[in-house]
Amino acid sequence: MFSPHGSWKSTISSDLIVAQTIVISSVTSDGEDIYWLEARPQEKGRNVLVRLQPDGTTQDITPSPFNVRTRVHEYGGGAYLITGGIIYFSNYEDQRLYQQTPHSQPIPLTPKDTRRYADFILDAKRNRLIAVAEDHATQTEPENSLVTIDLTTGSVQTLAKGHDFYSSPRLSADGSTLAWLTWDHPYMPWDSSQLSLAPFNPDGSLGEITPIAGGGSESICEPRWSPDGKLYFSSDRNDWWNLYSYSQGNITPLYEYAAEFAYPHWVFGLSNYGFVSESLLICSYTQNGRWYLARLDTETKQLQEIDTNYTDIGSLSVRDNQVLFIGGSPLHPTSVVRLDLSTQTFTELKKSSDVEIDKGYLSIPEALSFPTENGLTAHAWYYPPQNKDYTGSDLPPLLVKSHGGPTSSASSSFNLRIQYWTSRGFAYLDVNYGGSTGYGRAYRQRLQKNWGIVDVQDCINGAKYLVKAGKVAPEHLAISGGSAGGYTTLAALTFYDTFKAGASYYGISDLEALAQDTHKFESRYLDGLIGLYPQEQELYYQRSPINFTDSLSCPVIFFQGLEDAVVPPNQAQRMVDVLQKKGLPVAYLAFEGEQHGFRKAENIKRALDGELYFYSRIFGFPRGSDSEPLEIFNLSTER
Repeated sequence: MFSPHGSWKSTISSDLIVAQTIVISSVTSDGEDIYWLEARPQEKGRNVLVRLQPDGTTQDITPSPFNVRTRVHEYGGGAYLITGGIIYFSNYEDQRLYQQTPHSQPIPLTPKDTRRYADFILDAKRNRLIAVAEDHATQTEPENSLVTIDLTTGSVQTLAKGHDFYSSPRLSADGSTLAWLTWDHPYMPWDSSQLSLAPFNPDGSLGEITPIAGGGSESICEPRWSPDGKLYFSSDRNDWWNLYSYSQGNITPLYEYAAEFAYPHWVFGLSNYGFVSESLLICSYTQNGRWYLARLDTETKQLQEIDTNYTDIGSLSVRDNQVLFIGGSPLHPTSVVRLDLSTQTFTELKKSSDVEIDKGYLSIPEALSFPTENGLTAHAWYYPPQNKDYTGSDLPPLLVKSHGGPTSSASSSFNLRIQYWTSRGFAYLDVNYGGSTGYGRAYRQRLQKNWGIVDVQDCINGAKYLVKAGKVAPEHLAISGGSAGGYTTLAALTFYDTFKAGASYYGISDLEALAQDTHKFESRYLDGLIGLYPQEQELYYQRSPINFTDSLSCPVIFFQGLEDAVVPPNQAQRMVDVLQKKGLPVAYLAFEGEQHGFRKAENIKRALDGELYFYSRIFGFPRGSDSEPLEIFNLSTER
């Protein structure tokens, strides 16, 4: 059927997405049991710990209203630990640690106070947990530290403090030595972080602390002890996050490769490798936007790729001859996967979505590299419109996605939200602009002092590349992004005229306000991305879209959580007020009870359908769905 792109009817509805899709994370095992977290939009984003038993049955471990989620650094991660059948987890509502067994109700372990906990490990020898703590006792910046938590009394004692940030406490197999990471303002952990070691004193305190790697322009990730007592970690000292070992004062590269064996420390609990034995580890790495699984012999330094159809791999857990990970591919939703190394068989244990969709409605991403400013190359995933029931009667509209972070990356893994657009006749460009992870430190550093310039230019040049190739309609170009991607979106719409509409999800419009009013983890992030504040205040002014709305001449829709501590709601409200007064078409959806990112099913649905409705009105094509209308200010009824 011939029909204008953007107006195609699709069975991939927002109801389908929120009703039958979950987010899976943090897979691990304990004995013969396998565990993972499920974030369920249908339960208002509640995170539930799920147990897979040897007989193949699953059990929800976390009773309502408990929610396994920590707010350390606001982004969380590393919210639970299971060892010997005992579960320890952070509960979102009160941020206390609880303990339970699979057959009991949770009981509080830590007292009611102002502390939050993450990334905890068991120190069995001393009957305690070791954890990262973030204390919000004062109105100034919270204090971060390493603490111990007595498993009998729940008492909390400080183990190490003095740095702005701590992460990844890791205990040697014999319990004698602790390794951990630190970093300090103004650096982010992917810019500069340090790995330290210390033995334990007889009373359980730390002895002399020895920094062994990192600092300066080196980022360290994922320290981990091998069975034979060597310490391993990832370092980007050769421009790529590669694996290294440390033993008796010597640091040795395991395999030097133009690929990333780690991911930026946005959340706790990241895992990209694990040990099968003293001489063999299983690892995942990314190269040119695709993830791979491999064996790495620590003695011969040989890397052998494991053949798999998964192109997105994370949360890797290794025990004995079993490898667990979360894997996805362009046509397959992310799933908990088990690899039996003895038989080389992959088994899917849980899918993030059980929706079965005819492949005739699914767009397969193409890896795209395109020229950008200063003779450089940028990267993206391009999704052409695809719906077997329709043939476009015109060139399709293009929706450019600017990911968050900005030190994050676009994935090629199956994403129903992308297919929502492509099955309606949109082309979709998911841009890995300069600053993104997965292409080495030098690519990541392109954004230093250039946020709002390099990222914006790369998004624009990606769109222009597709226009020049005759793939998309130049008059129907839109850009959308959340958080840092929302800032890129607003900057592109304000300072350039390439895009004709845009959507900002909890995006930044005022960099000065962000520098003065955000959470500790990112409070000095802009020093590297923009410049020192207030010394370079003029740069902040010049790159803030809110100060140049006179240059903005296209419609924008805003989506905002009203409890957002990362990008406060006043950023969106100020922008909406200005655009309303200016007479530009503008819409605003604010959600009670949402923070930085939407977790409730009804809000995810409303935002997705609202963005589609907005574009349909702005671009003037009939809607193929019956999404609920929303108020668009300054839009004539004839449009």
